Amino acid sequence: MSAQIEASPVRGQQATLRGHLSTFKIMVMVVAAVAPMSAVVGYIPLAFMLGSGAATPATFVTAGVVMVMFAVGYGAIARRISAAGGFYAYITKGLGRPAGGAAGLTAAVAYNALVVLLNAALGYFGNIVLLDRTGVDVPWWAISLAGTVIVALLGYRSVDLAGVVVSVLIVAEIGLILALDVAVVVSKGLDAFPVTAFDPSRLLSTGSVGIGLMFAFASFTGFESAAIYAEETARPERSIPRATIASAVLISVFYALTSWVTIGAIGTGHVAARAAKEQGNLMFGISEQFAGHALTVLMSLAMVTSTFASQLALHNATSRYMFALGREHLLPTWTGGSHPRHHTPSRASLLQSGVSLVVLTVFAGLGLDPYLSMATIATGLGAMGIVLLQAGAAAAIIGYFWRRRTGASALTLALSALSCLVFTALTALILRNFKVLTGATSDAIYVLPVLLLVVAAAGAAQALWLRARRPERYAGIGSCTNEM
Repeated sequence: MSAQIEASPVRGQQATLRGHLSTFKIMVMVVAAVAPMSAVVGYIPLAFMLGSGAATPATFVTAGVVMVMFAVGYGAIARRISAAGGFYAYITKGLGRPAGGAAGLTAAVAYNALVVLLNAALGYFGNIVLLDRTGVDVPWWAISLAGTVIVALLGYRSVDLAGVVVSVLIVAEIGLILALDVAVVVSKGLDAFPVTAFDPSRLLSTGSVGIGLMFAFASFTGFESAAIYAEETARPERSIPRATIASAVLISVFYALTSWVTIGAIGTGHVAARAAKEQGNLMFGISEQFAGHALTVLMSLAMVTSTFASQLALHNATSRYMFALGREHLLPTWTGGSHPRHHTPSRASLLQSGVSLVVLTVFAGLGLDPYLSMATIATGLGAMGIVLLQAGAAAAIIGYFWRRRTGASALTLALSALSCLVFTALTALILRNFKVLTGATSDAIYVLPVLLLVVAAAGAAQALWLRARRPERYAGIGSCTNEM
């Protein structure tokens, strides 16, 4: 790969990242960002209750197919472009610098929101688990604060160290969920796999297929983060595509299988009613019924560790976006510096930790509920921002290869076009059901999509201002990449 890199904003030399991430470690980071335990405990009951009910496994398969379609194009452009900017780098190269400016600031806001969401969830679930298991009522904000400090320390240092921590936690949580699946299958036999769950007529006639698909796609949030580790792996043109496609397949199969077996455990005719009754305790109730109390205790603990692992993975993703934006003058240039020894985005990592601490201080100081207020706002900003970025990235993949007339097959372009259409439709679906996704009760929540549009417009306007007033800096947008 030939570097196309201009002068660094940091002390006159290009700030770079360095690591020794393998395809497996990148895939682990991606899966951790998705937070499978949190999705199983949180999203699957909501999909049963508000979405497609007993047809929920089919929505996960549908979402998985679309994500794999997107991953094919995403992998193709990852073989040509290597940068810590992920969506921002691809959209800049495919749709131009103003679009890249819009994407960059949108990514910074959306990913910071996701970290804040997980920080709130860590405090909320950590408080519940500690109170339930030990009788000690630790304030949620104290648990969130401890999580933020630990994430800050790990994020500041080598990404390989964070990768080891995440690997242990993610293997444990997936193993526990699969243990529950096995327990149900042993008890129910083939009845654990009701064929009606994949009946197309049931998908269209049971509950709300639109809301079901919305929750299914929301469960994949974070899977696209493989690309931001491109500068920290020896063979990004090989590792990033493999990790992205493998993650999409693994996550979709995992969700479809677990939701399918869960329906088998409950019975197709009782899914919606039981989910409405037990909600977030549904999976724990099934664990008590089929696997015993010990697994339930371990799952409740894994709910906390899963949230922490996801917070760490998304902190790493966020700091790399902010590092890339700082390096190319779309954020303060101080952000674009890397650690002289660890070669991590240490300054951006500290800034992200600072954002988390400020938000935590505000919400805790005002006495607001972490689940009903802090998590609600963060969910809206994060989910909406990621879907917009996915639609933009799919369009950028087409634009990038179309202009070059080489490097991608017609099938790859067609799959990217289809995924772009789906993500655009999903954007409209999320807007229509924004209160359902966030769990908000007030229409004031609709200010968040407007805020995202304002952020995107500000990013594009900043790029255009640089083009008019600072052309040398404008030329630097998207320049810190390796391109074949």
